[in-house]
Amino acid sequence: MPQFDDTVISTLIKISLAVGGVYLLLVLGLYFGQKRLVYVPDRTRVDPGTVGLKGVEELSFKRGGDVRLLAWYAKASPGQPTFLYFHGNAGNLAGREDRIKAFQNAGYGVLMMSYRSYGGSTGAPSEKANISDGLYLVDWLKSEAGDPARIVLYGESLGTGVAVQVAAKRDVAGVVLDAPYTSLVDVARMAYPFVPVGPFLTERYRSDLHISRINAPLLILHGARDSVIPVSFGRALFEMAQHPKKLVVFPQGSHSDLYSHGALDAVRLFIQGLRK
Repeated sequence: MPQFDDTVISTLIKISLAVGGVYLLLVLGLYFGQKRLVYVPDRTRVDPGTVGLKGVEELSFKRGGDVRLLAWYAKASPGQPTFLYFHGNAGNLAGREDRIKAFQNAGYGVLMMSYRSYGGSTGAPSEKANISDGLYLVDWLKSEAGDPARIVLYGESLGTGVAVQVAAKRDVAGVVLDAPYTSLVDVARMAYPFVPVGPFLTERYRSDLHISRINAPLLILHGARDSVIPVSFGRALFEMAQHPKKLVVFPQGSHSDLYSHGALDAVRLFIQGLRK
């Protein structure tokens, strides 16, 4: 058995304490900074017309306290549904103008919510706030459209966690999940395998606990080359969901480019199926 003198032992102890201290600081940094990792807002308020959108108006909704929630709204063509769209974790509504145009060209309406602190909305984003705001806008759309059968929830990346929980609590015509995950806990474990993230995450978005409560037809879109939210998450969520459901995997698709690989065609077929 090797013998170590006191100097070597003292050095090893110091190294261990230093490594432990760095690890503890890392864990504390991730814990207290987790919302900055989950929500990456562009706070710039943009008028829809400045990004080339026509027939799109900015709506402002008064929420609790002094919170003002902004959304972009384009009405559907007669007989077509309206998407209540929950976007991903970064940027603002202006970064989704291509999708809004694609929906408009297909005749669909869209109400795209700007999360709190994003793109002119005030307040602070959180899972609880996003779900509450999503439920509020579903109810607003129902009063506007007069028929829940014309409302389709659309979740993009982070927004899939919002869409799933809203759909579990409200009757809608259908649900589209674009690059979904089972839970934010699972995504964080993949990104930080060396950190015990499970007990520390406050923003959890447990879609795996809510997906089976969705009664509406479901379409899941995922890219096989998605390195942000691997397709395995989409497949797992699909298995947990009730019928009717459909999973479309785009072999060349990554995380945010599915509309370059035919996602709109898949959405059109899904919408046509809702009318049968």
